[in-house]
Amino acid sequence: MRRTEEFEELRPLLFAIAHRILGSAREADDAVQATWLRWAATPTRPASTEGHLAAEVTRICTDALRSARLRREGHGGPWPAEPLPGGFSQDPERPVELADSLLTAALLVLERLSPLERAVFVLREAFGCSIREIASAVGCSQAACRQLVAAIALASDGGREPLPWPSHIAGAHNVARLLAAIVPALLHVGVTLEERLVNGRPGAVFRDRNGKILDALALDVFEGRVKEIHFVVNPDEPGRPDPVAEAYAIIREANQAR
Repeated sequence: MRRTEEFEELRPLLFAIAHRILGSAREADDAVQATWLRWAATPTRPASTEGHLAAEVTRICTDALRSARLRREGHGGPWPAEPLPGGFSQDPERPVELADSLLTAALLVLERLSPLERAVFVLREAFGCSIREIASAVGCSQAACRQLVAAIALASDGGREPLPWPSHIAGAHNVARLLAAIVPALLHVGVTLEERLVNGRPGAVFRDRNGKILDALALDVFEGRVKEIHFVVNPDEPGRPDPVAEAYAIIREANQAR
């Protein structure tokens, strides 16, 4: 496949990443075009074209975001995202660079949201909770929850299909940043974090205010620091080990490593 064809095949995904980071279709399109110019000038082919281009568009967008931060703060609040012009495929077999880019995009959205909005965003996109489950977790009606979910989706994804949440988070800095972004927001709405062994690893289980398990995460620890987080599907599956682990201490260390 020629370089131009490779890029055009990945354009919808690159645009979706750029749009989530920048919140503007015009700015996202400019970032994708800048990514194409860099790609066209790259003398060698990377091992993963998808991962390389995702990382490149993320760098371009975050640089643009830094340069515009003062102007955006002067606006007095978050700017709503413009609608996305199309969707993209969600192949579960993604390279590490793309997972990092998706995480960066999600974290930048989280940092613009209120604590309640953060909690809803995480419950919806990271945990895959239904409207009923989210409403129960945050203590509001399902009608109010639908309105909140719709508003957050419009601000983060233009109201279209959301970007996939990475199934694992790698790197001590990413781990610490993620935990700092999501744990206080979830605790704020009454979600509890219960230290457990998850799939034989130190980890934690998230429960709503009624004790229902929402999600779980397992931690890879090396020399006293968390190196990876793995989100676990169906953590309440019968037969899984459930003794108490030292997950809280590990999470505190990860936060201190920021």
